[in-house]
Amino acid sequence: MKKTVTIIAILFAVSTASFAQKEKGEKNERGEKEGKEKITVPPVVKTALTKKYPEASKVTWEKEKGNYEANWGGKSGEDNSVQYTPAGDFIEIVNAIPVSQLPLPVLAYVKEHYKGAKITEAGKVTDAKGKISYEAEVHGKDIVFDEKGNFVKAE
Repeated sequence: MKKTVTIIAILFAVSTASFAQKEKGEKNERGEKEGKEKITVPPVVKTALTKKYPEASKVTWEKEKGNYEANWGGKSGEDNSVQYTPAGDFIEIVNAIPVSQLPLPVLAYVKEHYKGAKITEAGKVTDAKGKISYEAEVHGKDIVFDEKGNFVKAE
């Protein structure tokens, strides 16, 4: 009987260790660093996403400045990026677009202020009020422009 209890305890410890969540940067059993930290998304946020974007599938979640960001679609899984507050209120959606679809003033601004740099990602942003803006990623920074392509800020 004592042997059975010991074996069960060992099996429980091994299975618990293999299913434990890893923190960002922590190594897994194979010695590899884990990717993004696993987060718990409130049901109200998941429901809000499903209601607004029923076509969203294979969604991955991140925490962004205290809010929840859902990503889905495309080869990278990030053609659509939506942010919600913890209460489930829609903040914005960023749809990936080809660089060629950015307004011409955006391209001119990047060419002038980031000489020789390449825009690695582009997005059309629509906020909760329907206001449109654009993002261009250059050197790992998001450069934000209004709907006409006028520079707003770099993040």
